[in-house]
Parts: sequence; C-alpha cells; structure tokens
Amino acid sequence: MNSKGIGAILTLAALWGASFIFIRVAAPSIGPLTTIQLRVAIASLALIFFIKLSHRTVQWRKWWKHYLILGALNAALPFTFIATAELYLNASMSSILNALTPLFTVFVAWGGLKEKVTLKKWAGVLIGIIGVFILVGWSPLPLTPMVYFAVTLSLLSTISYAIAGVYAKKVFTNVSPLSLAAGQQIGATLVLLPFTLVMLPHQTTHYSLSVILSVLGLSLFCTAIAYLLYFYLIESVGPTKTLTVTFLIPFFGMIWDVSFLHERVTIGMSIGLIVILGSIFCITDISLFSKHRAAKKG
Repeated sequence: MNSKGIGAILTLAALWGASFIFIRVAAPSIGPLTTIQLRVAIASLALIFFIKLSHRTVQWRKWWKHYLILGALNAALPFTFIATAELYLNASMSSILNALTPLFTVFVAWGGLKEKVTLKKWAGVLIGIIGVFILVGWSPLPLTPMVYFAVTLSLLSTISYAIAGVYAKKVFTNVSPLSLAAGQQIGATLVLLPFTLVMLPHQTTHYSLSVILSVLGLSLFCTAIAYLLYFYLIESVGPTKTLTVTFLIPFFGMIWDVSFLHERVTIGMSIGLIVILGSIFCITDISLFSKHRAAKKG
C-alpha cells in the first residue's frame, strides 16, 4: 500500500473514531433517537446529492424492501443502541466495544452462510469475551445496572452489524457499494422517522453550538464523507487492506476522547483493547468481507 492509501485509511479511521465523541456530545442534549435520526437523514441527502452528481442511481424501486431491512440492521438499530449506551459509557469504551463486530460475525456467518468455525476462531471468541470482562470490570465507571445495560446495548449493536453484513452478502447482487450505502441510509431514515416523531419534545429547546456542530460532523464527516472515502479505498487498495481500518478505529476513538472530552483512559481499558484486538486478529475472516462490507461503526 502506498502513502496515499495509508493516508486514506488513517483518515477513515479518524472519522469513524470521531463519531463516538460527536454522539457523546449530542445524545445527552437532544436524545439518542433524535441524534441518530438527524445523522442518517442528513447523510442520506448528502449521499443522494453525490450520486446525482456522478450520474448513478440508488435503484430504490427494485431494492426498497431490502434497503429498509438493511437500514434498520446496519444503521438505525446499531446507531441508536450506541447513542443510548453513550449516555452511560465514555466514548473510548464505546469505540472499543464496537470493534467486536467481527467476533459476532463468526456466529452469524456460521448460522446464515454455513461457514466453518475453526479452532482458531473459537480461540478468538474466547479471547474476545475475556477482553470484554477486562474492559468492563477494570474500568473507572461504577458497575451500576445502567452501565451493564449500556454495555449490553453496545454488544447488541455489534450483533446487528454482523447480521446486516451477512444479510447484504446473501441478498444484494450487482448493486454498487455507493448505492448500497445511500439506500441503507435512506432506509434507516424512514424506519426511524415514526419513532422520532412520537418522541419529539413538546417544548422548543435551544441547543448549544457544540451540539449542532456535533450533529453536522456526525452526519457529514463521519457518515457521508467517510462512506465516500471507504469506497475510494475499496477501489484503490482492495477490500482486504481496507479492512485494517477496523483495528484503528478504537485508537482514534480514544485519542479524540482524551483530546476533546478530557475523559481518562485507564490501564484496564488499554489492556482490554489489546485483548479484544488480539481476538479480532484470530477470528477475522477476510473472505466474508471481500465481496461486501456495508457496515460502519459508532
């Protein structure tokens, strides 16, 4: 990989890592559901605009049912789970837990695609579970029921990502990654809209500049632009090398967390991260991601 490709991967990891601090700022102020509704809606508009400029199509009439399902599994549900979890967890811990997506993909691929689970993968799963216990048990957060609830939601988000990846691999054929990303963001927008309308506050609230900028950063930079950069990498360096971004996101999540939110990274979090990434090295199956990878984190 040349320096341009390395720079693009580092930029993508930095953008996706930043999504956790943007959520951490916005969700407590405007609520998790509203935060994610704005994220997917604004990102949808930006991606549609880009698709129109590049004279492509989303093929909505053909794939709309599947876009709704994919939007729910790959954006609406996991994004909302993460945003809710970050009411009780710091951004660093959320980004580390999000790295567990390949772990749960092992089980989903085994059940949905009948892929063999090797001894190495089983070892990776065991190591990953140990990593979660270290991360949660050796953290400065008080182990209250809400913290356990937040960790559970974070893990559910990775399961949702895993199911979405396998679903897209089985269902979508001859659909460009760009159209797939735009379609799933539109699908997520429509899935969330009824719930968001019900949950809207009855009184007008004035939001701070930091919250507004966080929502815009989350939507435009961490979703729309990040996806465009991701597609560039798929085409220029290939899916296998692009997959390395999975290992870099938690590091950037921690860097942004410490730099901007001034939250502390403990020894337990660092060791938990190392153990979890070690498990991902054991279980990552490049073949699963080589044909499709519509997922994304935070």
